[in-house]
Amino acid sequence: MAVTSNYTVKGMTCSHCVQSVTEELSALSGVTDVQVDLASGGVTVTSEAPLTDDAVRAAVDEAGYELADA
Repeated sequence: MAVTSNYTVKGMTCSHCVQSVTEELSALSGVTDVQVDLASGGVTVTSEAPLTDDAVRAAVDEAGYELADA
């Protein structure tokens, strides 16, 4: 069953930012879809199983951005 999680990423300002975050999150094991809304910083991740916050935070950090605290 698919799991959908919502996050907020700080620091994105352009389409390259969106691409970087999408690529890093898509590389996480089990992720099937990533949708990023540049205007709000909202990120929706669909995966085959729940993702740990640490894994998501590490992927966002790798892309050069910051995951906002929930």
